[in-house]
Amino acid sequence: MDLLEKAARFGIDPSFTDGYGQTRSSDPGALQQVIDALGPSHRGGFLDGPLVARSRATGGRQNIDLSQLALPLHAWRLVDGAGRIVCEGDALSARDQPDVSNLTNGVYRLYAVEEDGEKDQTCLIAAPDKAFGGRFERRWILALQLYGLRSARNWGIGDFRDLQATIAWAADAGAAGVGLNPLHALFDNHPADCSPYSPSSRLFLNSIYIDVARLPELPPTFAAEHASEIERLRQAGFVDYVTVAGLKTQALHLAFEQFKTRTTLRRRTAFEIFCAERGEALERFACFEILRRKFAGPWWEWPAPWSRPDNTALAELRRGPDAAEIEYVAFVQWCADQQLKECAQLCRQRGMPVGLYLDVAVGVKADGFDAWNEQSAISRQLSIGAPPDQLNTAGQDWGLAGYNAAGLEAADFAPFRQMLRASMRHAGAIRLDHVLGLNRLYVVPHGYKADQGVYIQMPFEAMLAVVALESAAHRCIVIGEDLGTVPEGFRDRLSDWGLWSYRVMMFERDDAGDFQPAGGYPPDALVTFNTHDLPTYAGWQAVHDIGVKSALGLDPGETREAREHAVARLHAAIGHGGTDLAEFEAVLGFLSETPSRLLGIAVEDLLGVIDQVNVPGTIDEHPNWRRRLPLPIEHWNQRIDPERLAHALRSRRA
Repeated sequence: MDLLEKAARFGIDPSFTDGYGQTRSSDPGALQQVIDALGPSHRGGFLDGPLVARSRATGGRQNIDLSQLALPLHAWRLVDGAGRIVCEGDALSARDQPDVSNLTNGVYRLYAVEEDGEKDQTCLIAAPDKAFGGRFERRWILALQLYGLRSARNWGIGDFRDLQATIAWAADAGAAGVGLNPLHALFDNHPADCSPYSPSSRLFLNSIYIDVARLPELPPTFAAEHASEIERLRQAGFVDYVTVAGLKTQALHLAFEQFKTRTTLRRRTAFEIFCAERGEALERFACFEILRRKFAGPWWEWPAPWSRPDNTALAELRRGPDAAEIEYVAFVQWCADQQLKECAQLCRQRGMPVGLYLDVAVGVKADGFDAWNEQSAISRQLSIGAPPDQLNTAGQDWGLAGYNAAGLEAADFAPFRQMLRASMRHAGAIRLDHVLGLNRLYVVPHGYKADQGVYIQMPFEAMLAVVALESAAHRCIVIGEDLGTVPEGFRDRLSDWGLWSYRVMMFERDDAGDFQPAGGYPPDALVTFNTHDLPTYAGWQAVHDIGVKSALGLDPGETREAREHAVARLHAAIGHGGTDLAEFEAVLGFLSETPSRLLGIAVEDLLGVIDQVNVPGTIDEHPNWRRRLPLPIEHWNQRIDPERLAHALRSRRA
């Protein structure tokens, strides 16, 4: 079997079209390295991939798409997750349709036998017709980076108490919810490793957002003893992750010691319920956190048996000298979960139909918990990225590990479902970063440049079915970040399954540079002016971002003349010119008139911030993910006029 045949068997595209419309052929060495990284788990039987049984809206009857089956079959059997036989038959031909009209939504295993006696099995997903779509018309949400919030009481970083204050402010202003950067668990919140989009785990929360002062077990003297340090952190222009994390870790350890001996029965019971709910995943996460501090280097260099999550060894670890520290990790996760849950409850109390809108990172760090925990389903030797386009001319390597299609299928998509459940746990809506990865992943083998990556096909229909399944179960809207090089028909498939689009006004322009009229946006979409990876409105119209990128030696992807032309075309679209906040209110008025059901407004734009949150392609050169807002929450109304904001958004008021 030659290299191209091997690549085809693994769903690898040997060539692709980049953002410039140029065809690129993959380097043979890169192809071979990708094949080696995917491992031997790729299926080779006659059942070619997972099946989907979808309940159509008309009549509710489920029909299985049999197009991927090698028919006829001599015998078949469908088994649920508990190993129970749901239905079975002696034969199946192209004219047959198995009777699965009473099949409960979920994930099953199909076992089949061909006429020649060969046996095979695959996954079958019984899914609702569409993902949950929400119960509201055209509304708006406030978008922010939680770490950037200032307040009169936090410890130098926005926390869950600040989030409650923000929810109250947004509800008073008429917002339907609050959108946040990913809250995933990172390693140790080091400045060089503080991107919320580069998590160790998407199953658990970043403990740095806990308002430790609210923990009933923390002695009130702790804050008083560290008052000067807390005040210094509170006044800083950037988040000092190392100091903040260190201070909060001290407080959390102290609270945990008190919790073990002096907490109430109610709180102890709540903790035990949380541990039971999160089950094995929490136990493994807590053990991983201890193990990564015991051993130097990434987990694949750890000694046996720790380089793989062995349940017997981990059970012994939990009973050994590290038992208290392992319980401490679970305690910290419980504290974070409880405080985020309270934020979600406040959204409901304030009548916000969306509530919390949480971002979900596209991948995880190769040396993090998720990659250790799901070694067959996550490819640690390949980095997710994107091919060259107008904004990133050299391509992108995000340094994140993504899913292995064959590993997901072998596990009946359990790792993907578990990630979605954790993300939806307290959310009314989630945004899947780089949703194009459900269809195909652009991966860069280690040692190759970002423009030398290859595309791997994913089980697109099955992954959409899983998203719809979890979305309906959790009543959570799913918005797909569908920017970049979008394959033909991709957005139509998302829409057919009920996933919303993500439309950025900055990109919605025709070949002449004119902005798309308000009526041209789709209804089931979140529309916004920019994103965290793009300039703020103030920075964009002042051409500030181009100057910053040029000074950093980055290709801005746009000339000053082109930007000035774009600003002029924007003024023509919104019927307003100028450089003050009134101009952004005109932009909001324009976006407010779009049919799109959600409008996202960045708080940085409301406050007139000129520097962007993140400059892609930089780490130390720019203070990414560290910049704090210029005003504390208590003083927002000094810069944001509630009446003028309400007037700009008058068509989206409840």
